[in-house]
Amino acid sequence: MKDLLVGDIGGTNARFALWRDNQLHAVQVFATADYTSPEQAIEAYLGAQGIARGGLAAVCLAVAGPVDGDEFRFTNNHWRLSRRAFCQTLQVEHLQLINDFSAMALGMTRLRDGEFRQVCAGEADASRPALVIGPGTGLGVGSLLRLGEQRWLALPGEGGHVDLPVGNAREAAIQQQMHRQIGHVSAETVLSGGGLVRLYQAMCALDGDSPRHASPAQITDAALGGEPRALAVVEQFCRFLGRVAGNNVLTLGARGGVYIVGGVIPRFTELFLRSGFAASFADKGCMSEYFNGVPVWLVTAEFSGLLGAGVALQQTLEH
Repeated sequence: MKDLLVGDIGGTNARFALWRDNQLHAVQVFATADYTSPEQAIEAYLGAQGIARGGLAAVCLAVAGPVDGDEFRFTNNHWRLSRRAFCQTLQVEHLQLINDFSAMALGMTRLRDGEFRQVCAGEADASRPALVIGPGTGLGVGSLLRLGEQRWLALPGEGGHVDLPVGNAREAAIQQQMHRQIGHVSAETVLSGGGLVRLYQAMCALDGDSPRHASPAQITDAALGGEPRALAVVEQFCRFLGRVAGNNVLTLGARGGVYIVGGVIPRFTELFLRSGFAASFADKGCMSEYFNGVPVWLVTAEFSGLLGAGVALQQTLEH
């Protein structure tokens, strides 16, 4: 019997695994810079697993960007992919491309104990959408709908590019400071790795301070070390995330819960859990009570995108 392969391809790394018995097997991570194409990287993976060309029945790859048409150009690395050429080269019968954040959303259906932390207590309503939001290189926003027993639909969108919401005079001043520098201020302008640096620079400018840090890692390290300025920036980052997540919950009716994913928040998990995120999340005036009982989780699972690709492939092959 031929194997099923799943992949989650980012700007720096490509993760591959075999999908067997509804689970990931033999996960390996490859640096995209070391290979000229996804086909070359996958052949290296198959070689390591002792699988010959032609040994795959189907492949599902999670990729950043729209997935229509035969040609796909990766937005954050040098790879390109032609569906037709891919299938011919690897002798694959079926190739499925899925938006990377759709895969991330579907991965939430396979979380295990120890792979998430509770941020806000509540009981998820399985009949309502769930929100998946993730500050990372950018800000990913998607929704997850339960269609029935073991059937799910992930709806990707561009919710990271909505206007940055403000809730008080200080936040309005931060937004205006950024607007003077770059023009339109989206949620992603702040809620991303690079956004943390922009937020730090804006807050320093407002308070007449000279910036001392130039990277997200330096800011988070300083915050973890107790530096007041860096702590204030991280706190404001968490509050902005709460406002954006809360807006999306109201728009979607996402009483199925909120999953916070991405690489930024796990850098300062304990600070996040003690932050004003929850207060800002529900700070919606006459609609604040709507958030009573909406659960929020911080996801720490390592391979959610890969798992989601597996779920997508399995659903496709079963129907």
